[in-house]
Amino acid sequence: MPVAAYNVSGEYAMVKAAGRLGWIDEGRVMMEILTSIKRAGADVILTYFAKEAARALQEQGR
Repeated sequence: MPVAAYNVSGEYAMVKAAGRLGWIDEGRVMMEILTSIKRAGADVILTYFAKEAARALQEQGR
């Protein structure tokens, strides 16, 4: 059975706000969150970060 995980909107909003304030590197935190969900066993990840993550992965050549 495939496992799907949802990255909740509150976490997305928190990362966006902290990134805007310069408290975190938004891109690095986004990729760490998504990577940790994948490492936990998710085959599919539903996230508001989808377009940004796709661009970042494309830039990295993945």
